[in-house]
Amino acid sequence: MFSTLHFVHSSCRRHTASRCAIALIASLVGFNAPAHAQKTAPDKCLAFANTTTSLIQRASVRLVKLKPYQASLKYIGHSTFVLSSPKGITVATDYNDYVVPKDVPTIATMNLAHDTHHSLAPNSKIKHIIKGWNDAGIGKAAIIDLTVEDVRVRNIPTNIRTYGTETIRHGNSIFVFEVAGLCIAHLGHLHHTLTVQHLVQIGQMDVVLIPVDGSYTLDIPGTMEVLKALKAPLIIPMHYFSELTLGRFLTAAKTQFQVERSTSSELIISRDQLPLKQKVIVLPPSGS
Repeated sequence: MFSTLHFVHSSCRRHTASRCAIALIASLVGFNAPAHAQKTAPDKCLAFANTTTSLIQRASVRLVKLKPYQASLKYIGHSTFVLSSPKGITVATDYNDYVVPKDVPTIATMNLAHDTHHSLAPNSKIKHIIKGWNDAGIGKAAIIDLTVEDVRVRNIPTNIRTYGTETIRHGNSIFVFEVAGLCIAHLGHLHHTLTVQHLVQIGQMDVVLIPVDGSYTLDIPGTMEVLKALKAPLIIPMHYFSELTLGRFLTAAKTQFQVERSTSSELIISRDQLPLKQKVIVLPPSGS
């Protein structure tokens, strides 16, 4: 059974304003963006919201097949989610050898930071394996823009740090998935806050999947800064190691956002179900 949280906009004006603001920033700073930034610049993710006026509703339904405007998101564990599209394309994020989805995904994205975020021997049945780093050498950015059926995958490179003080430029990728009219960002093993150029390249997100461990990735103040900058209506935490770790993030989040725990590890998401204000939903890991 899929668990669906229905949040229907009572007004689209707020989303329209935020997307206009991002578009304005893009016009102001786009002239200084590097060539690869132009290739990965968002288009659909900057579009105005097209939601209709209605009241907030909640419901649970049993779905056999996703509707054209719906995507499903299942939390497997650690930093791995499985995103499913209406046409049956599946994406496993930060695919690794420890937390593995039961079914082989169509697309697997990976990041460099640790072996819990990538696999050296991914399943050969995966049709598209996407590395969030460039094998040509440290310091070179991966440039990804792939469309498979009704799913577009693109990336925004960010830096990572070693256990010492060394910075590995472009060692991580924020992956943006455009599916069913939604823009979903998986921040990977994010180690720093975002610049204006990052925000322009990312665009206006509907859903953000963010690491909340508070130590190996961003600290909690940095995490909160990123969430407020991205302005995504739906926030889903990942990459926490215990209830204590998660609790530290939720304590901070409750001062800024609504917080809810789901009893299901899977959500059905559509644009007209997004919350009016930024909201954190905690999904329990399914383990497979």
